[in-house]
Amino acid sequence: MYAIVRAGSKQQKVAVGDVIEIDAMGAQGDTLTLPVVMVVDGETVTATGLDKASVTVEVTGRTKGPKIIIQKYKNKTGYKKRQGHRQKYTQVKVTDISL
Repeated sequence: MYAIVRAGSKQQKVAVGDVIEIDAMGAQGDTLTLPVVMVVDGETVTATGLDKASVTVEVTGRTKGPKIIIQKYKNKTGYKKRQGHRQKYTQVKVTDISL
C-alpha cells in the first residue's frame, strides 16, 4: 500500500518505512500528520472521501539542499550582484498510513 501526500507545496508518493525530505517543519523526534491526496492498495485506488485518512511521519533530522548561485549583471553600468541560497529540508520517516 502506498499513498500520495501533500507536504508544503509538493506531492510525494510514500509507503510505510520510506524516508523522504519535505520543507523544513518540526523538531527532531516530533510526530507529524500529512494530508492524503490519494491511496493505492493493490488494485484499489481511493481518491475521494479521504477526510479522515492521514499519514503519520516521524522527524529524523534536518538537511540542506544544493547551493544555488544567483547572479545579476547590467552592461555598461558597473552593476553586478551575486547571491547564494540553500533550501532547508526536514527528513521524515513514514510510520503509518491510516484510512
